[in-house]
Amino acid sequence: MLYRGAKSPVVRDMGGFKTRLNMPGWLLPRPRDHGYGPLAMVVESMLEPGRLIAMHEHRNDEILSWVPDGVMRHDDPVTGRLITDNAHLMVMNAGRSFWHSEETLPSDPPLRMLQILVRPRSLDLVPNIQHGFIAPAPLNQWRHFAGKEGGVAPFFVRNSVDIFDLRLEVEAEATFPSAKGRHLYFYLFSGSVQVAGVGFDEGDQGLFLSEEPLDLRATRSSLIVAFLIEPNAPFARQGTVGDHPKIPPPYLARPLLRLLHWRNRLVGKA
Repeated sequence: MLYRGAKSPVVRDMGGFKTRLNMPGWLLPRPRDHGYGPLAMVVESMLEPGRLIAMHEHRNDEILSWVPDGVMRHDDPVTGRLITDNAHLMVMNAGRSFWHSEETLPSDPPLRMLQILVRPRSLDLVPNIQHGFIAPAPLNQWRHFAGKEGGVAPFFVRNSVDIFDLRLEVEAEATFPSAKGRHLYFYLFSGSVQVAGVGFDEGDQGLFLSEEPLDLRATRSSLIVAFLIEPNAPFARQGTVGDHPKIPPPYLARPLLRLLHWRNRLVGKA
């Protein structure tokens, strides 16, 4: 079964720092969780040039920063200053506690990125940060850039989620990654695609409750991020962001999304 979610209307605007929250579990007809298994949420973050997010703490979130264009500047007391861009990836395995700040310089371009929040396998693991070069992916081929600790991907999260991206040229076709016992969630960062006869545009998301192969075709040049999730993997659920206590309960998900879609339409928000 393939479920389609329209561009999320759950947006927080903090003045030069805007986030759009994508809740994979809310794509289900009767949500029981805002996340889906160990994948808590996918946050589209937008920072204007010259914006500082001051030093703050994360706990019990595995946070992967994926920057297709632009520059995200990180600082923390352990590793110091690091830059994440289209050639470098960062994973913050926050564990019991990790402090950091993020910023863009006035000379930097506007930043649009994803911050992917994975639930760890257990609480209060040893904090860790990964940062390094990531090889560019050839056009029309999936790049496997993160996965379960001990796997083949160059970066890891501490639960059963594997993460891929794909730049697909117009009219090109591909098949989503698949694996036994895994379900698929995907987010269309840009472009337009057809998946099993269903159209997806920029900001749309899909949840496929099957381990079977699923084909897609680009109707415009597209950039897609895909997640293979073990739905029944054990996970801890006390992440500072991924399981924030202010996230609405699942039974409010459908009415809240309808309300926010109508509000955004009335005020003319994208």
